[in-house]
Amino acid sequence: MAELKTKENARSVDDFISAVEHEKRREDARVMKTMMERITGYSATMWGSSIVGFGAYDYTYDSGHSGRSHRTGFSPRKAALTIYIMAGFSEYGDLMAKLGKYKSSVSCLYIKKLEDVDLAVLEEIITRSLAFMNDTYPEGD
Repeated sequence: MAELKTKENARSVDDFISAVEHEKRREDARVMKTMMERITGYSATMWGSSIVGFGAYDYTYDSGHSGRSHRTGFSPRKAALTIYIMAGFSEYGDLMAKLGKYKSSVSCLYIKKLEDVDLAVLEEIITRSLAFMNDTYPEGD
């Protein structure tokens, strides 16, 4: 089985964000880092080469595959700011309708710029997702 590449590491989050080429994406990444540290209570850490993660959890699939990942996080990618909502979006229809301009996939929220969304709604989505993760994967288990 292939080894997971996206592991927590000691790279500097601030250095990573400072090196983001797109100025607006760099500014939004700084806002997200501050917001997520406040919401989660976790310090930002690097996961792989381009994900800023908050907290961690261990998982094991029915197949036996296991690993470790961040409870929530983001990546200031070239095309969009990608926010990892590990719980997915199926329970957040009320909030998604009020969020603003975005795209999403299974657990990724893609935002071109933070001005396109309601930050209070985004905070509530992150807060609810973190609560789901904490209920599903309690710390210390």
